[in-house]
Amino acid sequence: MTTKVEVKNLTKIFGKRVSKAKKLLTDGVSKADILKETGATIGVDRANFTVNDGEIFVIMGLSGSGKSTTIRMMNRLIEPTNGQVILDGQDIMTMSKDELREMRRHKMSMVFQNFALLPNRTVLENAEYGLEIQGVDKATREQKANEALEMVGLAGYNDQYPTQLSGGMQQRVGLARALANDPEILLMDEAFSALDPLNRKDMQDELLDLQENMHKTIIFISHDLNEALRIGDHIMIMRDGEIVQIGTPEDILTHPANDYVERFIEDVDRSKVLTASKVMIRPVTVNIEKDGPRLALRRMRENSISSLYVIDGRHHLVGIIDSTDVIELIRADKRSLGSIINPDVPTVALDTPLKNMMDEASHTPVPIAVLDDQQRLQGIIIRGAVLDALNGNGGEANA
Repeated sequence: MTTKVEVKNLTKIFGKRVSKAKKLLTDGVSKADILKETGATIGVDRANFTVNDGEIFVIMGLSGSGKSTTIRMMNRLIEPTNGQVILDGQDIMTMSKDELREMRRHKMSMVFQNFALLPNRTVLENAEYGLEIQGVDKATREQKANEALEMVGLAGYNDQYPTQLSGGMQQRVGLARALANDPEILLMDEAFSALDPLNRKDMQDELLDLQENMHKTIIFISHDLNEALRIGDHIMIMRDGEIVQIGTPEDILTHPANDYVERFIEDVDRSKVLTASKVMIRPVTVNIEKDGPRLALRRMRENSISSLYVIDGRHHLVGIIDSTDVIELIRADKRSLGSIINPDVPTVALDTPLKNMMDEASHTPVPIAVLDDQQRLQGIIIRGAVLDALNGNGGEANA
């Protein structure tokens, strides 16, 4: 993947004796002692991370963790005490006021928690506001604003005012205003947290649908782990201004960095996040084009199993065979496995969530086969592996 944004040692210290606090922080003095000695608060402590082009990168943590300060330093709504934010090779911290203004207008738009709509302007006028302050002509900005409103499902609401809309619809207007600028990066600071649960889920769905078509780089702030796990390609968890862990949703769930992250994830519904690729194990196989019953029986005995999978020369799944049938073939002195292959094998894709296979796993007499996009056998899922993953005992099981 191509790196879109690189953050290096990004730091924010709030207070009057910043230089002193900065030196103490570098010397390894604790934040509590720095506060006691200088009265300065460490908002963000030397954050380092990268955001890939076209991904949804979620920064999450509890109130006071530094997540909102971090995102506001990335576009310099808050001036950092130290560090770099490198966008497409250019350090935002070195930009002049004019360069920064142009960057905010064309490369990095922000969607706020409180919608930030202008109450005396219509939906269309709110959506085109960013283009208006850029000096874009009326016909062009109306066209782009209409396209953005259609993208977020608000076509036909042009002449309504914000007070006539639900909270979810108001947030869609805020999103449309950001999209009308066609930015490369969307900064979304707790964008859905003011919404009720139903509207919040709808907006998450809307964002994921839009991302399939737009492929924007989205940096999303949230305090809700379920939201982060649902929409994030990568998640960064912060605590007291420090980065605790960065990883994919599955990384966070299956390999929490410490007790703090473990407590964060203890109430998460793992079945909605973990996928087949995380709980599958390596299958024992034979090749229908070259292997016979004697080799099949030997592999069953070596692995203490009573069935195994049959593949062809391109690793496509052919079916499954049982030890009883294999023994009968050997007794009959037959060398082809074709007559005993059962092609009726349950299959799932690599990215299938556990929740979509739980019913199958509880009823099927054979393990579920996991196939890639070319229908090649990549692994199998045994019932015990699913239960272990759901219980938080790790995603990978032993055969």
